[in-house]
Amino acid sequence: MAGESRVVRAALLQAKWTGDTASMIEVHEKYARSAAEQGAQIMGFQEVFNAPYFCQVQEAEHYRWAEQVPDGPTVQRMQALAKELGMVLVVPVFEIESAGNYYNTAAVIDADGNYLGKYRKHHIPQVKGFWEKFYFRPGNLGWPVFDTAVGRVGVYICYDRHFPEGWRALGLAGAQIVYNPSATSRSLSSYLWKLEQPAAAVANEYFIAAINRVGVEEYGDNDFYGTSYFVDPRGQFVGEPASDRDEELVVRDLDLALIDEVRQNWAFYRDRRPDAYGPLVEA
Repeated sequence: MAGESRVVRAALLQAKWTGDTASMIEVHEKYARSAAEQGAQIMGFQEVFNAPYFCQVQEAEHYRWAEQVPDGPTVQRMQALAKELGMVLVVPVFEIESAGNYYNTAAVIDADGNYLGKYRKHHIPQVKGFWEKFYFRPGNLGWPVFDTAVGRVGVYICYDRHFPEGWRALGLAGAQIVYNPSATSRSLSSYLWKLEQPAAAVANEYFIAAINRVGVEEYGDNDFYGTSYFVDPRGQFVGEPASDRDEELVVRDLDLALIDEVRQNWAFYRDRRPDAYGPLVEA
C-alpha cells in the first residue's frame, strides 16, 4: 500500500585488492558480519570481487580465477555466510560454465543460504584497460529478477549500465533494488558515474546500488575511484557516496514504499509506447 513504510537496510562494499583470493574473501566476510551487526538485510560486493580486475591485460593465466556457479568454492562459502547472517548476498565472480565458456557473473543468495540464481553480464567491452572480450562471453540468461527475503532484486554489471534496455527490462520484471557491481577507473567514465545510475533510477523508478572497486591494482594502472552509493527512485543519493580513495562499507535504509509513491506521481510504465519502439531493435 502506498505510503506505508517498507524499509530495507541495505549494504554494499568497495574494497581494495588484497593480493590473493583467500584474504579477499576473508575481508568481505569481515565486512558482511559488520553490516549484519548494523542490521543490514542485503549486501552486494564489487565486480569479480574475489579476484583482481585482471581484464587490464590479455593473458591466459587469468583464466585461473574462474570457478563454477553455484558449485564453486566461493559461492558455496557465501551461501554458508548468508545463512549464518540471515542476509541476502549479491556475489559477483568469474564463472566457468564449461571448457572455453566463461562469463562475468553474479550469484544471488537468499537470507536462508539458498542459491536463487545468477545474472551474466550482457555487454562486454573491449577497450584499453578493459579487455573483457578476451575472457567473457556475452550473458545469455536474460534479465532475471529474484524474489528474496527483502524484496525483488535484480543485477546489472559495470559496462551494462551504459545501455538503457537492461535497466528497463529489470523494471518491467518487477525489480525494486538493482545492484550494479563495477570496476570503473578515473581515466574513462568518472564523469558519468554519478549521472547515469541516478538517471536510470529515475527512468525505471527503483533503487540502485552502485558499487565500484577502489585503488590501483597489480595488473595495470587503472585507478579505481570507489564513490559507491545507493540512489533512490527520485534519483537522489541515499546518504553520501563513499570515498574515492578508501575501502568503505556503506549501509543505508531504503524505503520500498517510495517506489509506489514515485510511480503514482510519474507514470512512466503506464505511458510507455512499446508499440512504437520496434525500429529500435531492428537495426
